Amino acid sequence: MKYPRHLLTLLLFLLLGVPGAALARQPNVVILLTDDQGTLDANCFGSHDLKTPHIDRLAATGVRFTRAYAHMVCCPARAALLTGRHPQRGGVNFWTQGAMNAKNGINMALSERTLAEELQAAGYRTALFGKWHLGAHPDFGPTRQGFDEFFGIRSGFIDNYRHYFLHQKGFHDLYEGAKEIQAPGQYFPEMMVQRSMAFIEENRDRPFFLYTSFNLPHYPEQPLPQFEELYRDLPDPARRSYAAVISTVDHYIGQITEKLESLGIRDDTIVILLSDNGHSEEITNRIRFDDHNSGLPKDHFYGASGGGNTGKWIGHKAQFLEGGVRTPAILSYPAGLPQGESRDQAVTAMDWFPTVQELCGIEPADDDPPLDGRSVLPLIRNADAGSRHPVLYWGWSQSWAVCEGSWKLIAIHNARSDAHRYTLHNLDEEHPEVKDHAAEQPQIVARLQQLHTAWEKEVTP
Repeated sequence: MKYPRHLLTLLLFLLLGVPGAALARQPNVVILLTDDQGTLDANCFGSHDLKTPHIDRLAATGVRFTRAYAHMVCCPARAALLTGRHPQRGGVNFWTQGAMNAKNGINMALSERTLAEELQAAGYRTALFGKWHLGAHPDFGPTRQGFDEFFGIRSGFIDNYRHYFLHQKGFHDLYEGAKEIQAPGQYFPEMMVQRSMAFIEENRDRPFFLYTSFNLPHYPEQPLPQFEELYRDLPDPARRSYAAVISTVDHYIGQITEKLESLGIRDDTIVILLSDNGHSEEITNRIRFDDHNSGLPKDHFYGASGGGNTGKWIGHKAQFLEGGVRTPAILSYPAGLPQGESRDQAVTAMDWFPTVQELCGIEPADDDPPLDGRSVLPLIRNADAGSRHPVLYWGWSQSWAVCEGSWKLIAIHNARSDAHRYTLHNLDEEHPEVKDHAAEQPQIVARLQQLHTAWEKEVTP
């Protein structure tokens, strides 16, 4: 049975003990996904050398999650976010097809029901501006999975002014839906945010779902000039470069939230901020060809600076260590949720799907695929509640990790030997994950291996 959204929202209001009257409209939903933002890389998460006033304001008007997990690389994190399910269920366990006209590659299964499809069916206008990275084939993509509008890149990254993917020989990647767009010299983050704000303006009087999927601070690190100047006195060149792109994405986050405020709909808008994985250490990326399709010269550097901050945690993007999979996350909904609070329980990118369902009063249909995510609202109601994920799982190609309690087992596959190397880590130690306990704790290794085997069997189509 489906209930009116206003009734469910009012009941949620009362359950959470938040003062106020019933909302005047269905809540809008805005997801702000950053790209390669490190575990602690916002001022409000402890990186006090960074100036991130707009991310900080989101935290002040919402709930900050200090143990939020996404994935170790881009594609599976996006699949988990949009489907509320482990990415393996939709076939996303390796890099998805990048170029639209390339040989058919991996694309997220159309049978996966995305959050956009869920909200679209409930009467929401939906849009994705920015990065898709779940398969570029024209028979797949955002407009085939619930988005009324799409403008952006279908693959992993681009030069922000030339709009070319730069690995190998490179290819042009800027699309309106499935139509290629030429806009040389225009700064891509500015274009996608302008589209985001126009979408908000156009739909101010109806419920909408906006997914603004940034390509920053992902390399190439091309910040707005004012933020290069802002950090000119930072002594570490890597941190200086990275900080400038962090503040650039913060600036654009501010433009979107200020647009909501100027239209008087900020309080009635659910805003979720997260990153797809930890900061990048891909510091050797250069153009390798004389005749690169982008026109950039051979040896042109386009890699990351490696300037992220993980605090006591170790690791980075492409690793299952905490610095690779733990990211900043904030849920802000001033009209319906507490403000200025934090939660330390484990949550995942999959949890935002059922959380939005609950906040918007949408009851799943009987034929909807079952979700692996769990609503975070019980944690918000009760700060002492336990995590709804007693075991956490990640998989990428033939490597994987399982975390139960304080123990995390990481299995890295070696293609040459077709064998795995196992390391066991404890998150509660003074220097977490530094020591490998696998040799001294064989029983724990065996238990976590068994958990992974059962999980892999369940999620593999």
